[in-house]
Amino acid sequence: DYANSPEMKSALAAIQLAEASAGLLAQLQPLEPRLADNPSDHQASIDLAQALAGMGEKDRAIDTLIASIRLDREWNEGAARAKLLELFEAFGGGDPATKSGRRKLSSLLFS
Repeated sequence: DYANSPEMKSALAAIQLAEASAGLLAQLQPLEPRLADNPSDHQASIDLAQALAGMGEKDRAIDTLIASIRLDREWNEGAARAKLLELFEAFGGGDPATKSGRRKLSSLLFS
């Protein structure tokens, strides 16, 4: 069942990530100052992380979401954490950014 394999799921998640990121790339410049002005703007964090991931800036995308989770884990039913898990799936389990991000998330959640 190759269709249900982790590799296929990762590939499909990466395609979905690229499609969702396309519209956000143009918004990247206004998102960074918006988030700098208001670090608690969790939607801006999610949008910025999505755009960064779409540009291949995996570590920055992960760090943006980790910062949002640190401020409020439960905002919008854990939307930042859900987005982070979505990025991990798109990047693939063996990706160094995913491994590092998982350690950061675990450290945050279990400390």
